[in-house]
Amino acid sequence: MPDRFQVTKADEDTVLDYHQDESASGKLLGDIHDETLDSGDIHRAEENQKSNIDPNLYLYDDDLATRPHISTFISSIANYENTIPAATDPDAKPPQPSARMGTLIGVFLPCIQNIFGVILFIRLTWVVGTAGAVCGFLIVLTCCCVTMLTAISMSAIATNGVVPAGGSYFMISRSLGPEFGGAVGMLFYTGTTLAAAMYIVGAVEIVLTYMAPWASIFGDFTKDADAMYNNFRVYGTVLLIFMGLIVFVGVKFVNKFATVALACVILSIIAVYVGIFDNIHGNEKLYMCVLGKRLLKDIPIDNCTKDDSFMRDIYCPNNKCDDYYLNNNVSKVKGIKGLASGVFYDNVWPSFLEKGQFISYGRDSIDIENIDNESYNQIMADITTTFTLLIGIFFPSVTGIMAGSNRSGDLADAQKSIPIGTICAILTTSTVYLSSVLFFAGTVDNLLLRDKFGQSIGGKLVVANIAWPNQWVILIGSFLSTLGAGLQSLTGAPRLLQAIARDEIIPFLAPFAKSSNRGEPTRALLLTIVICQCGILLGNVDLLAPLLSMFFLMCYGFVNLACAVQTLLRTPNWRPRFKFYHWSLSLIGLTLCISVMIMTSWYFALIALSMAIVIYKYIEYRGAEKEWGDGIRGMALTAARFSLLRLEEGPPHTKNWRPQILVLSKLNDNLLPKYRKIFSFATQLKAGKGLTICVSVLKGDHTKIANKAVDAKSTLRKYMTDEKVKGFCDILVAQQIGEGLSSVIQTIGLGGMKPNTVIIGWPYSWRQEGRNSWRTFIQTVRTVAACHMALMVPKGINFYPESNHKIGGNIDIWWIVHDGGLLMLLPFLLKQHRTWRNCKLRIFTVAQIEDNSIQMKKDLKTFLYHLRIEADVEVVEMNNSDISAYTYERTLMMEQRNQMLRALGLNKKENSKVESHNDEKRNSVDSDAPEETDAPETTSSKDESTEKADSKFKSNVKPDEFNVRRMHTAIKLNEVIVEKSQDAQLVIMNLPGPPREVRAERESNYMEFLEVLTEGLEKVLMVRGGGREVITIYS
Repeated sequence: MPDRFQVTKADEDTVLDYHQDESASGKLLGDIHDETLDSGDIHRAEENQKSNIDPNLYLYDDDLATRPHISTFISSIANYENTIPAATDPDAKPPQPSARMGTLIGVFLPCIQNIFGVILFIRLTWVVGTAGAVCGFLIVLTCCCVTMLTAISMSAIATNGVVPAGGSYFMISRSLGPEFGGAVGMLFYTGTTLAAAMYIVGAVEIVLTYMAPWASIFGDFTKDADAMYNNFRVYGTVLLIFMGLIVFVGVKFVNKFATVALACVILSIIAVYVGIFDNIHGNEKLYMCVLGKRLLKDIPIDNCTKDDSFMRDIYCPNNKCDDYYLNNNVSKVKGIKGLASGVFYDNVWPSFLEKGQFISYGRDSIDIENIDNESYNQIMADITTTFTLLIGIFFPSVTGIMAGSNRSGDLADAQKSIPIGTICAILTTSTVYLSSVLFFAGTVDNLLLRDKFGQSIGGKLVVANIAWPNQWVILIGSFLSTLGAGLQSLTGAPRLLQAIARDEIIPFLAPFAKSSNRGEPTRALLLTIVICQCGILLGNVDLLAPLLSMFFLMCYGFVNLACAVQTLLRTPNWRPRFKFYHWSLSLIGLTLCISVMIMTSWYFALIALSMAIVIYKYIEYRGAEKEWGDGIRGMALTAARFSLLRLEEGPPHTKNWRPQILVLSKLNDNLLPKYRKIFSFATQLKAGKGLTICVSVLKGDHTKIANKAVDAKSTLRKYMTDEKVKGFCDILVAQQIGEGLSSVIQTIGLGGMKPNTVIIGWPYSWRQEGRNSWRTFIQTVRTVAACHMALMVPKGINFYPESNHKIGGNIDIWWIVHDGGLLMLLPFLLKQHRTWRNCKLRIFTVAQIEDNSIQMKKDLKTFLYHLRIEADVEVVEMNNSDISAYTYERTLMMEQRNQMLRALGLNKKENSKVESHNDEKRNSVDSDAPEETDAPETTSSKDESTEKADSKFKSNVKPDEFNVRRMHTAIKLNEVIVEKSQDAQLVIMNLPGPPREVRAERESNYMEFLEVLTEGLEKVLMVRGGGREVITIYS
């Protein structure tokens, strides 16, 4: 402690010792001598001159000088107004050794392989035909913009330090925290697993529809869509088992097959481009049969005439012909017309259809509507198509941009290769997709583009018939590439799940963190196969594509969010090497992701969002806490700083006032809180709202007991957790407990979030422990008042109810002086908690003989009505009465006790002088001899002093009039309160102010007055306001 504080303390002790010496010399408080009057006598004379204070409220005389009596306050109810208003991650995995892979092999080609997928071969022509060249171009451009903006954000994150295996999961979790990271990681895992299901169903569709239609086991699927989807389910399950065994047995084969699949994709695309220019004038080998404007299926071209019996047998059963057949001609139309034909202009505008409508030229209802509910051999739309639905179906074609970042540990220079390789891959694939839209629209007839399964041309794949030199190049290439993409998904998804499980942020995934003896995630693979099988059971690429699009879109959206958050927060660790990014681009990418999700399929978006929210909340409440220096925590700090600075502008309005509690908890010798239920009471008072800070003060030198302080803080935190106190805790080490409490009260909190209410326990053993106990208590009360904070002193805290109990009965409020309305607000707040919810409020106030009790009760009811508080009101009349003999007796006992304490204090001082003298004698003679002779001297000295004090006590029995008046107030009020509220569950009353002067006898008397005031009451809450209004009648 600094010397200047020690000097001040010494001076104060000197003054107090002077008063003790004076008291011990024989002067009683009631004696007035001719000598110079001391300060206590002057004050006593001034107190005797106060004749305007009512005797029944003399205990509150200091308060009444500045705070109005209830009768005065309640009379002005009509005029009531609101005028006062980057850490080290212990769980990080060791970096893998660099494999010296460059940009081309390590990033560009893997991204190309993962981006080009089954949708390119089996759905892009149908998307172009249905949406038209313009809308089709916008669909592809929108999807490509999403991935390009995401790639820019991903490049910034990936170049802001080393990104181990885990790809997007690692980037998002370390940027947005474990909750977001775990949620998005699971979404990405689910999307990758469903992508495997889509690839498998797509591969089965290519084989059954275009390569081996004779393998159908459910009949002719061209006439029954359900039969086709059942085939997909059965064969898809078989293929999934086969591919799962390959992944389980030989991962090396999967990696080698990836090269073959990549070669197939590149060769297939080249074949398509060559075929487009080879067929620039059209292809005479591929014709369609058209009835009027409707496209027909299963009609041999040789029989495509109206005069042919084949057609007549179909449309004229029982010699009754279809009206549309009779009124329209049958024609042969070239399917591949070529770029030179000008067919592009026929494919410019969209041709969206409802499910069950016919595929035909134009939008005439007579051509597209199925009026007779007979389809014959006319091709119908199997789903309702819209612009947004087509975005969802096509979007999986642009996913796969994370392939490069997933391999960051194998790259020679990841921070250079990932941005260049990923962005170049997206530019390449986007160019291919956008040009394909224009080329398909300018080459293929509109009806053939809209024929999803190529039924009008004998079940052939449209893209395959464009390619050069033969359709089998595309069929085999697309099948192998789709198979390879499915194997990559089945290989990558289990490893992603294992990475999430090993981070230990989702407890129920712990079993999937284990690997087999060969180091393979076998358990994760089994779960992946089960989820993939659920996707295969959907049996339709058009259902799987929008669903998995949601998971990828959410993942990409969070990547953009992570980049935007880090950029806007300007965290010191945010130093990406990739400079071509901006927070606005990330926000545009995030907006696009959300918009595409909602537009495509709002119910699928809800499924993905609900899954993310459930996982997020699960990690938040049950997951292991991780500190990764993420942006969300940085954003929380920024938001807190902004809010604190706004709160600093001024005190809160009365309507917004709520108790921000500082709990001062006393610790026992075992560093455990002495009163556990004080935490329960804080919880009940806050009902989970607002700020609560729990602080304890340890006596000593912080440099020597720092470890004790840490242990005490852990114990305090455990008690808060057990009692469900939401807030903070801390321990202060100080040389003196009182000084430490004063420092806490003055400095606790930050800005506008400083506590405004202090809860301190009642010093039950103040009579036994002596001066230090109640002096610390009174000093704390004075400090709280000086800081303009409210104070609550629960007495009988061990009898207060637990937070998990429900009680019934009454909460009695004894309203003596108006204290800012805190007495009205506290019971209302307590009743918000389940423990006190069934209690009724009763408000008592004291009326003097000159008050109109009836009018006072009426005014108080009106006041409570305006406050919207339901309570019973009772006005207690206290008549002036003579001071009883019992009052004199209690006062006399109190004063005699003070005299005894002063005498004992002097004895201790004299004893210390004697012991000091004996110590000097021990230094000059043998140490054994003085002990035998000194002890009787000390005892005799003490006996003489005690007898002298006792003789003084017996010589004067007249108590001080000032003390008698205060004792009279305490006794009279206590009698009334006990009579009315002895059975109440809680009694809330005003806490009288402490004595203004710092004198030991006055402070001891104050404690005695409070004991008398609360005598006979089991649970009492004494409250003193902070000097401002805390409740208002106005809205």
